Amino acid sequence: MPKVFYTQPDGTERVVEAVAGDSVMQTAVRNGVTGILGQCGGELSCATCHVFLDGGYDFPPVSEDEDDMLDVAATDRADNSRLSCQLVLSDGQEVHVTIPEAQL
Repeated sequence: MPKVFYTQPDGTERVVEAVAGDSVMQTAVRNGVTGILGQCGGELSCATCHVFLDGGYDFPPVSEDEDDMLDVAATDRADNSRLSCQLVLSDGQEVHVTIPEAQL
């Protein structure tokens, strides 16, 4: 079972057990994690699930569409910015993300 470690802007961390095949965004929304809105439902048409991803994970690289959406995120993007709807979890994986100050 994958686990996601969500760190809030104030440093508070919440660990959530996830389902393999779900995204980091789906897991957050389903478990009421503050700060990840996922307004488009994971359709890659908003940037309300922007996170800063800790390194060392085997996720596909940022696609052109994701790159375009990150350009309009409410919080300035960084080198480790990702849309959490594009981070699909694998069994046994532990993923650490930090939620930005704002999503809208």
